[in-house]
Amino acid sequence: MPIVASSIWIDAPLEIVYEIAKDNVAFPEFMSDVKSLTVVEREGSRVVSDWVGLVPQFMLKVRWRQEDLWDDESHRCEFRQVSGDYDRLSGFWRFTEENGGTRFVSEVDYEYNVPGLGPLVKKVVQGIVQKNVDNVLEAIKRRAEAR
Repeated sequence: MPIVASSIWIDAPLEIVYEIAKDNVAFPEFMSDVKSLTVVEREGSRVVSDWVGLVPQFMLKVRWRQEDLWDDESHRCEFRQVSGDYDRLSGFWRFTEENGGTRFVSEVDYEYNVPGLGPLVKKVVQGIVQKNVDNVLEAIKRRAEAR
């Protein structure tokens, strides 16, 4: 399974960055790759949401239901696809104080097979997933630093 990882330093306090990341309903407002996001269940630190993502390179929408488990003490979120278009999707977000700001680390373990297409398309898909992860981090950075 491909693993995509990314990290970014944000010039904003940990609590602000973490609060923005937890407010996933707002993502479509400031993330161009997220068409829509609807919370379908919220119980304590567990949030289940329906996502629709955009893959402009293929003029494609990707849909999935995701479960997030937030740990406010360690400022971490573990997530996994419950159902949807990915063959497999899981990962984590981690937030730590660093140099007067916040380090935001994301790791995504996924599998997305396009029937009838081979390894070349898998490399293209991996590049798209990497760009999406980077875009999420950049979008949260912009929003947090604008506060």
